[in-house]
Amino acid sequence: MFAKSRKFFGEVKTELQKATWPWDPKERGFKKYKQLIDSTIVVLVATLLLGGYIAVADFLMVNVMRALTSFSF
Repeated sequence: MFAKSRKFFGEVKTELQKATWPWDPKERGFKKYKQLIDSTIVVLVATLLLGGYIAVADFLMVNVMRALTSFSF
């Protein structure tokens, strides 16, 4: 069991060394994470825009359905 765990973590370490990370290791401080911060801001703005679009579409559909079903035949 321990041999399998050791092999697994060895493979994980090898794969992580192959990965590219969204920051420059030569930079210091917050400049190091500029790409990561920029990408996070893009994701947050896109999420807010999509959420706003869905909220407006939902509001319009609810009111249209309410108007259509308010007629009694």
